[in-house]
Amino acid sequence: MKPDTEIRIAGIVRESIVDGPGFRFTIFTQGCPHGCEGCHNPQTHDFNGGQVTTIGRLIEEISKTGLLRGVTFSGGEPFCQSKPLAELATEIHAKGLDVISYTGYTYEQLINGANDENGWLDLLNNIDYLIDGRFVLAKKSLLIKYRGSTNQRIIDVKKSLSTNTIVEFEL
Repeated sequence: MKPDTEIRIAGIVRESIVDGPGFRFTIFTQGCPHGCEGCHNPQTHDFNGGQVTTIGRLIEEISKTGLLRGVTFSGGEPFCQSKPLAELATEIHAKGLDVISYTGYTYEQLINGANDENGWLDLLNNIDYLIDGRFVLAKKSLLIKYRGSTNQRIIDVKKSLSTNTIVEFEL
């Protein structure tokens, strides 16, 4: 790990119960290209907003928070900062925690568009579950766990990558 690797974030929530199962340390990344109508985090869209921190500082904060089941990357769009988040996810797994990431992209878009420059596959290889798809206001539902709209899927990334087919999961 390079503890001084920088990442731009909008903020953190130390003990979230809405961003995945159990107590979760949620990191809201800064910057999003999607502009989904009705987004509940519009302040995260500006790529120059938020604040710059380092992987080392985030790991320190995660380590101070007890009773965590895992860490969730939210946004903004985490896949706009795939490489530093992949490094961070490796360190999170070393602490015995799971990693969930939200994205406005679909799993298929990430797989088909992955390249060395964007690092999407690096991040996919280092997370456990992906909640994919843009938020669609017309499909908004308060009845589904951990998602805002019914088009979004919870994907078991490890199984999906190993079987080369999308394996949905219910958290």
